[in-house]
Amino acid sequence: MNIGQASEKSGVSAKMIRYYEQIGLITPPLRTDSNYRVYGPDEVHVLRFIKRARTLGFSVEETATLLGLWQDRSRASGEVRDIASSHIAALETKIDELQGMVKTLKHLVHCCAGDNRPDCPILDDLAGKPAH
Repeated sequence: MNIGQASEKSGVSAKMIRYYEQIGLITPPLRTDSNYRVYGPDEVHVLRFIKRARTLGFSVEETATLLGLWQDRSRASGEVRDIASSHIAALETKIDELQGMVKTLKHLVHCCAGDNRPDCPILDDLAGKPAH
């Protein structure tokens, strides 16, 4: 199949497929005499793996490591678990940070009268002025 078909079957855009090839995340596929890329079921399966890992928030580097572990049948599952556990911790930290942002913004919105006056605690906060 061509890159468009591989894109459709994997859910990864053709642009991202080319990018993944460029950075070495996936092996460039064979090419026809006309220099078109030719993808098979194995390449699509790898692309789906990458898509799922990226959807779960793994970085490109983490995805590359996971892909290598997935392809290494002699790997220890503990390595995969450690990567996933570390990723969970990073996600939980990010969630805490986002919840803090929401709390701060809710407070600022609550303090803003939202009327025709120019006073705005939201802009004051962004400018580094102390809240009243």
